[in-house]
Amino acid sequence: MKRILTGIQPSGTLHIGNYFGAMRPILDMQGRGEVFVFLADLHALTSLRDADAMRANVHEATVDFLACGLDPEKTVYWRQSDIPAHAELMWILSTLTPKPMLELAVSYKDKVEQGIAANAGLFTYPVLQAADILLYDSDVVPVGRDQRQHLEMTRDIAAKFNAAYGDTFKLPDAEISDEVAVVPGLDGRKMSKSYGNTLELFQDEKPMRKKVMSIVTDSTPLEAPKDPAGSNILALYRLVASPEQVARMEDDFRAGGIGYGDFKKRLFESLQEYFAPMRARRAEILARPGYVDEVLEEGARRARAIADATMDRVRSAVGLR
Repeated sequence: MKRILTGIQPSGTLHIGNYFGAMRPILDMQGRGEVFVFLADLHALTSLRDADAMRANVHEATVDFLACGLDPEKTVYWRQSDIPAHAELMWILSTLTPKPMLELAVSYKDKVEQGIAANAGLFTYPVLQAADILLYDSDVVPVGRDQRQHLEMTRDIAAKFNAAYGDTFKLPDAEISDEVAVVPGLDGRKMSKSYGNTLELFQDEKPMRKKVMSIVTDSTPLEAPKDPAGSNILALYRLVASPEQVARMEDDFRAGGIGYGDFKKRLFESLQEYFAPMRARRAEILARPGYVDEVLEEGARRARAIADATMDRVRSAVGLR
């Protein structure tokens, strides 16, 4: 049975880009493999400097994951920082990672261009990510297209370690869904907290409607036909509407006579309908004090058993035993 691993940063409120790009694919795999999901709070430290916000984000992300269908019986779910081996393995791997490799990381360049401070943690982010993956003998890592390079770096780092110290790590494979690899944000760029263009998973109805109505469109007049191919509205609608509804909207785009505002209203209604059962489940979870902590503690216990076994191999291989 394949072991599938993914992580999500608790650096802010989760949005539908997180859900369709990372959460739903991994939730769909429950029962079809050993599923491992961790909250990457150590990674989040590269940009989040508020301890109270970090704690709140971890709790909220866990609630959201459970509301969206994560089953703690089928999935090992834990907080990254609860397993010190993540940081220890990162250091060991960093001694083998060439600096030029890290300088080529596209995500590092992108984040610096966005104004994020070029700290050492951000620069060595791919090494910690490699540790996250290799620590659990992962077979498959679902990633967006923008993260494919990091997975390739993980494989390179693992290969370098194996060449230096003997066969220790399994080389993981990437899994990318072409349909939802990149979810567009309100401005057409990839939906990201960094860009401030997100639709939050469980936002209240009024602010959600306002955000949907602010989706950037071109200046095509109401009466004119519109191109469905490049529409952010349709790209998002395809995620939450039925094939019949999508086909109808595409036809209406081409026919003309309907403005973007009406299309945005359809999108909003479909978003509300799609996430309604998850909102109800979320309310049930919030009514159970202590449940989130129980889930994180049990997940950490299960993850730690595997991480400790991996670190025994690694320490022995490098001479720390």
